[in-house]
Amino acid sequence: MLDATLKTQLQAYLQNLRSPITLIATLDDSAKSAELRALLLDIASLSDKVTVDDTGTDARAPSFLIAKQGETRGVRFAAIPLGHEFTSLVLALLWTGGHPPKVAPEILEQIASLDGGNFEVYMSLSCHNCPDVVQAAALMAIYNPNINTVVIDGGMYQAEVEARQVMAVPMVFKGGELFGSGRMTLEEIVAKLDVNSADREATKLNEKEPYDVLIVGGGPAGAAAAVYAARKGIRVGVAAERFGGQTNDTMAIENYISVLETDGPKFALALEAQVRHYDVDIMNLQRADKIVPATTPGGLVAVHMANGGVLRSRSVIVSTGARWRNVNVPGEQEYKNKGVAYCPHCDGPLFKGKRVAVIGGGNSGVEAAIDLAGLVQHVTVIEFADALKADAVLVNKLHSLNNVTVHVNAQTTEITGDGGKVNGISYKDRVTGDIHHAELEGVFVQIGLVPNTEFLKGTLTLSKFGEIEVDARCHTNLPGVFAAGDVTTVPYKQIVVAAGEGSKAALSAFDFLIRQPVDEPAKIREEVLAAA
Repeated sequence: MLDATLKTQLQAYLQNLRSPITLIATLDDSAKSAELRALLLDIASLSDKVTVDDTGTDARAPSFLIAKQGETRGVRFAAIPLGHEFTSLVLALLWTGGHPPKVAPEILEQIASLDGGNFEVYMSLSCHNCPDVVQAAALMAIYNPNINTVVIDGGMYQAEVEARQVMAVPMVFKGGELFGSGRMTLEEIVAKLDVNSADREATKLNEKEPYDVLIVGGGPAGAAAAVYAARKGIRVGVAAERFGGQTNDTMAIENYISVLETDGPKFALALEAQVRHYDVDIMNLQRADKIVPATTPGGLVAVHMANGGVLRSRSVIVSTGARWRNVNVPGEQEYKNKGVAYCPHCDGPLFKGKRVAVIGGGNSGVEAAIDLAGLVQHVTVIEFADALKADAVLVNKLHSLNNVTVHVNAQTTEITGDGGKVNGISYKDRVTGDIHHAELEGVFVQIGLVPNTEFLKGTLTLSKFGEIEVDARCHTNLPGVFAAGDVTTVPYKQIVVAAGEGSKAALSAFDFLIRQPVDEPAKIREEVLAAA
């Protein structure tokens, strides 16, 4: 089942097992069961601490449970976890066998104290966002005996996917009810389950000493700003909803200097590793609520967080980036994750053999249409402008595909459904004014980005598009507050551009700091207490 290279890698990993484990398989006479049996036997052949028991009686066949020897609980895979999920398989084996996870002790304590629950995680082997969720759910089942986790490959259990109307992955159910969908980190999932975590986190934030530079947002701009600021030998903090930002949702990165090609999750991990090298204080799962400017020159800017905590700094760099833009037509919100999707790589396999539309004719839209054309029955591309805006090489490729129809000068007016899932899309011909309707099962939205600046209205000067207005050195209208990346008016929303802007903002912040009067420590403490 496994090739020689994977066997060698896995054998090396399995040497880290500290206690024996059993793979309890539930099999039938299907071809997939034969594949799974071969995989489990391969795993067992690589370590004397792994045995296979094929007497399982789970309702899902084929599937297998990874359990400590002598136990009948653990994490179950209703899947053959290879491809993107091979790492998830390896980690589940190691964690069950006693190898410690690279997770903060306080997170493991949180997991152990959670109430129990039955989790079902639907994933796709081609989804690059799924492993984080799969691994998080697996870890919870391994470290909390009251939690059960089943990881389900939607491609293997198509009837189940159809019955539960799973039209986007990863999708997590708890106790049979939808818990969450899309990429989620372990910390996010645990925080959602631990109802008291927000208050504890707010207390931690309030106790932190003021920073010299506080960066709000941890995408490429924020990461670059953190590195450049930290290298100056000053106190730097990063408060981010998720480190890496939008790069976590990017399948391929092929235009970043010095890196021929990579993918978003790997890139995000590399960014975080570099920032941590400089002992920057990284605070994940933090969303800013408002910014209060300093009252005196050289004073402290206060950043109020959504959980009630307040961080203070002599300077602030806003790099909150942007998110996928919504079409804002009837049906979009109603059918999100029920046929309306945003990632063709993650959710595309769920529409195999079906009809889909892609809204947007830029690079992301055309790339999505090309990828989907290899999976689905037919793709309809809807572009508002009079021509596709993507690179010529992509446009030529798109037009060469015989299962793609392109409509330009077309304005989406409605996404329709039957109450449970999408069944079509309506669009207006902007030349004739005629309304057309296409029957289909999925709609992928690819129309660009909108800046994350809602919390800044009334504080910073924003453009008509909601972007922070900055000068050539990333200054905003507030002294000591800078901005960088996709959240600003800088042209060209690209990773490499955002990183450059973040570096520039850090240098500008340092230049600002060295020109300010230095408050006495006692005065700073008084200012903090007064603002509390």
